[in-house]
Amino acid sequence: MQIATFGGGCFWCTEAVFQTLNGVSQVTSGYMGGDLKHPTYMEICNGDTGHAEVVQVVFDESIISFSELLLVFFKTHNPTTLNRQGNDVGTQYRSVIFYQNEDQQKQAEKIIADLTQQHIFEKPITTEISPIAEFYEAEDYHQNYFNNNHGKPYCAFVIQPKLNKFAIDFRDKIKPELLE
Repeated sequence: MQIATFGGGCFWCTEAVFQTLNGVSQVTSGYMGGDLKHPTYMEICNGDTGHAEVVQVVFDESIISFSELLLVFFKTHNPTTLNRQGNDVGTQYRSVIFYQNEDQQKQAEKIIADLTQQHIFEKPITTEISPIAEFYEAEDYHQNYFNNNHGKPYCAFVIQPKLNKFAIDFRDKIKPELLE
């Protein structure tokens, strides 16, 4: 099993997307990239801790590769908005890849170069590529958020449409039991 760590705005959305992937065994929401030890959600919300909302993804590379995870990451958030995803604004919502090793770093750099060269996005990609740092697991109520809160407005109006679009674009990568 391998680990990948991504920040693509609100971790509820990012978690929900990665949980659907075949080959992903665990997705944990948390915080990374700042100086504050053991931050809380309320501290992160201030936007001055340096931490980003992230998900730590445990995956089986024989089923899904890191490069495929990178494609999912770039397809499911806007990597061209600095410190912002939709209505979520602040450094805690920045687009970031925390690499585990040199290979992940090179793959992240390559995909950004490829996406830039192909002019996939109208604006420059602002995604930060940084070495792995201390991961702080978010509070329990943030874990498995979408699956535990389908009826809440944010889930219904933000996460579900994102998952619906994702299911069309990545049907071959989604866990079979979710397609039934």
